[in-house]
Amino acid sequence: MPEFGTDFAMQMLLDTKPKYFSDLVRIAGLAHGTDVWLGNAQTLIQEGKATIQTAICTRDDIMVYLIGMGLEEGLSFTIMESVRKGKGLKPEWEEEMTAHGVPDWYIWSCKKIKYMFPKAHAAAYVMMAWRIAYCKVFYPLAYYAAFFSIRASGFSYELMCQGREKLEHHLADYRKRLDSLSKKEQDTLRDMRIVQEMYARGYEFTPIDIYKASARNFQIIDGKLMPSLSSIDGLGEKAADGIVFAAEDGPFLSKEDFINRSKVTKTVADLMADLGLLRGLPESNQLSLFDLAL
Repeated sequence: MPEFGTDFAMQMLLDTKPKYFSDLVRIAGLAHGTDVWLGNAQTLIQEGKATIQTAICTRDDIMVYLIGMGLEEGLSFTIMESVRKGKGLKPEWEEEMTAHGVPDWYIWSCKKIKYMFPKAHAAAYVMMAWRIAYCKVFYPLAYYAAFFSIRASGFSYELMCQGREKLEHHLADYRKRLDSLSKKEQDTLRDMRIVQEMYARGYEFTPIDIYKASARNFQIIDGKLMPSLSSIDGLGEKAADGIVFAAEDGPFLSKEDFINRSKVTKTVADLMADLGLLRGLPESNQLSLFDLAL
């Protein structure tokens, strides 16, 4: 989900175990702050001194909490502004906070912070994520079709659409090489993890049909996802468009006819044949005596 799909954010979810929408807003605040989570709120939660509900997560938390503890409103605002800008606490502020019963861990946390996110901004992010999460839970195939069509910049038909077992094999290989992956491979790994999730939820891909597949968009067909033509490695959007346009003119007579009409390279056509996408097409339009005998 947006805001919660990175390794960093997912680890925060595991550490904090959120139960409420407000917890997600707090996590979004922690994720976008500087020195707010690592070495700060995370440590306090692990040590049992704070929870996701009591830790400082957004800048607004400071002012509201201090006012609740009895500090003067203007001073509470001033302290919040200083802390959220990374300027820490003045000695006289610490004395005032201590006098009003603010615990030592809270003061310690304020002094560690370098930048804080506003709660309204965090809430807006989480509301967006919540809407998408609703679609993901209740309209899963529509969600995956949209995600793979729009966001999956590293999607590979060869690596991801040949079944769960083969996907797991490729995932293991990528994870072994995690520190040396190129940017494109990192994108592919991210998309493989989404596909892994889709398989785990019981959903599958259906093989690309060259007469039905879209150039760019994944489609829901008979309860399964049909990938786009451009999800095939080496087949760009222009070539995918060529296949779609050629297919509109009627069935292909042969692999040779497919190449001539769609304008794809022989290399791409060979790859598609290897993937079983040109099944039933002879190599050329020329008939042999054996074809006539059949």
